[in-house]
Amino acid sequence: MTVRKLEGTHTRLLQKIKESLDRLNDKMEVIIELQKHSSEANVEIPDVLDVMTLLSLPDHLRKTAITICKFEQATAEEVAEQTKRARAVESSYLNQLVMMGYLKKERRGRKAYFFVDKDGGNKTWQKS
Repeated sequence: MTVRKLEGTHTRLLQKIKESLDRLNDKMEVIIELQKHSSEANVEIPDVLDVMTLLSLPDHLRKTAITICKFEQATAEEVAEQTKRARAVESSYLNQLVMMGYLKKERRGRKAYFFVDKDGGNKTWQKS
């Protein structure tokens, strides 16, 4: 193998290592942020949404899930006010989290309330 090929292989390997470390650093920052927010706001993160689960969620769903943990239960409108996103967007994200089994949904009159089942129960249950 020539020196040039070796340098190219070495450079690609270093780039992969850097990318892996960057991803790990991003996840560590999320963990630190989650711990900071939960201790500052005295928010209890339920077992069904533990740190590893929250880390596995995309950023947009993670923000919605953490907001529900702060409220314990809320409508899409209440979550949207907190996250500064449109109600329709939050409604979609909340319903995605219900379909994934992390949240439950209960209708009361014309409003739908979303909440975390703190007992962890059946992840596919949804009350209409």
